[in-house]
Amino acid sequence: MDIVHERVCGMDISKRDVKVAVRLPGKRKGTFSTEVTTWGATAGQVLDLTGYLGKIGVTSVVMEATSDYWKPFYYVMEESLPVMLVNAKSARNIPGRKSDVSDAAWLAQLGAHGLLRASFVPPPAIRELRDLTRARTIAVRDQAKQKQRLEKFLESSGIKLSSVVSELLGVSGRSMLEALARGERDPEVLADLAHKRLRNKIPELVQALQGRFSEHHEFMVSQYLAQIDRHQEMITQLTGRIEHVIQREDFGGARDLLLTVPGVATRVADVIIAETGANMTVFPSAGHLASWAGVCPGMNESAGIVRSSHVTHGNAYLKGALGIAAMSAIRGKNNYLGAKYRRLAGRRGAMRALVAVQHSMLSAMWHMLQTGEIYNDPGQDYFTRLKPEKARHKAIRQLEQLGYQVSITPQKPD
Repeated sequence: MDIVHERVCGMDISKRDVKVAVRLPGKRKGTFSTEVTTWGATAGQVLDLTGYLGKIGVTSVVMEATSDYWKPFYYVMEESLPVMLVNAKSARNIPGRKSDVSDAAWLAQLGAHGLLRASFVPPPAIRELRDLTRARTIAVRDQAKQKQRLEKFLESSGIKLSSVVSELLGVSGRSMLEALARGERDPEVLADLAHKRLRNKIPELVQALQGRFSEHHEFMVSQYLAQIDRHQEMITQLTGRIEHVIQREDFGGARDLLLTVPGVATRVADVIIAETGANMTVFPSAGHLASWAGVCPGMNESAGIVRSSHVTHGNAYLKGALGIAAMSAIRGKNNYLGAKYRRLAGRRGAMRALVAVQHSMLSAMWHMLQTGEIYNDPGQDYFTRLKPEKARHKAIRQLEQLGYQVSITPQKPD
């Protein structure tokens, strides 16, 4: 097998240290020797290791994506060495030979023959944006959990406010909960805090606000509300910082393009930019992007038989954002994405249809960010226009199943 890199370093990284296997040419032509050493994971040790590898002329550094422990090494070495981050799944060692030392040597051997494919590591600006959008996603998730805990806790006091109001922490619901936490117990006074259309439900609110609300419940509800407010403050600050980075790095144009896709809101567009980098030259095709994101099934074929396979894990944050956008898009009655979902859901199930919609959205985004064109919706009648004969036969078959005898006459053109 051809040697692509003669001087290769394979690194098996853990939290405290790293096993470094350096593969160098031997004294005789065509021979190679591998030496494995252990280095610390502190900043000083990483700098010393980087200088050592540069001094001996290493032309390729290969490391596994192990948790987040690879980051201190990669971020320092990328400035001066040709470093490659690889997926641990694609660099599995021979069974029965699993150790940190053998893993490092195996990575060096695979790297020398060019048998590994580098994972996508975004540039520093995108990494910064990723940190912000992921932190906001987690904060939104934590805030939602606190709201659910508050709703469950109210059940113990007999307060059934959530069964009447559509949003427990809307303007009216929040006012009532704050009044309860201040010591107000009269259900009529509490119900009178309702705003706008909710005032039509004052009799139901009076019934729902009759409970056994004690001093203990006051304390707990005030704590839940304070925690929810702290999450909201964090979300607001993160959103402001995200906007600053978006404008600083000139991603506003890419976000404006993404906002033309049905179902994509500003927060979703921010996540898509942060996770993909908005630079589609990194992904050779829309299919590569969909595979990396985990919104298409893997390939499983043997002896000419194609077996069913599940979607890969992919990028959890990107998949989550696409899921939100797809759920919003399929509610539309006049767009292609909604028509595609309804067409597939009856045959393949709701979940597979939803993944197919996410795939279509991501493919469209790849082309949009490549060409700079806005989203052009094919329309809800796309599939009818694509195969009119099939649509006609289906409509006739459905009417015949209902007991009708159908005869059709082509409409004469005007």
